[in-house]
Amino acid sequence: MQAAIITISTSLAGGTGEDVSGPRLAAAARAAGAEVVAQEVVPDDAGAIEARLRAHVEAGVAFVFTTGGTGLTPDDVTPEATRAVIERDAPGFAEAMRAEGARHTPLGILTRGVSGIAGRTLIVNFPGSPKAIDQLFPVLAPTLRHVTDTLRR
Repeated sequence: MQAAIITISTSLAGGTGEDVSGPRLAAAARAAGAEVVAQEVVPDDAGAIEARLRAHVEAGVAFVFTTGGTGLTPDDVTPEATRAVIERDAPGFAEAMRAEGARHTPLGILTRGVSGIAGRTLIVNFPGSPKAIDQLFPVLAPTLRHVTDTLRR
């Protein structure tokens, strides 16, 4: 089970600050049995996000997990870039994550993250908060092996 992790943040891509969410997401993926083969930071730019998603799908990774760019500000375009890449919706992941997020904070419903399949790759958008990753990754972790087995048939 190979996974790519993409942190979406213009400031981090520009060298301002330290990426905490990407490494947290990578650690969670590893703990769930995934081999993290790529970890990168891209700016809040739909074209750049879409290009990186497509590159990882073409490379054949089982999962692309993104963090950041799922909020309500005008530059939060991760869901739109993801929708441009996915071929089939797999909304249960995003729905379950929103429901779990709402258990922790009323603001959990504000994330616009989506989930879907491109080729044989599952793409899931996570919020940009390390705390949210800690709370939400366990929702999908038990499904990853089955997802891989199903998509690789």
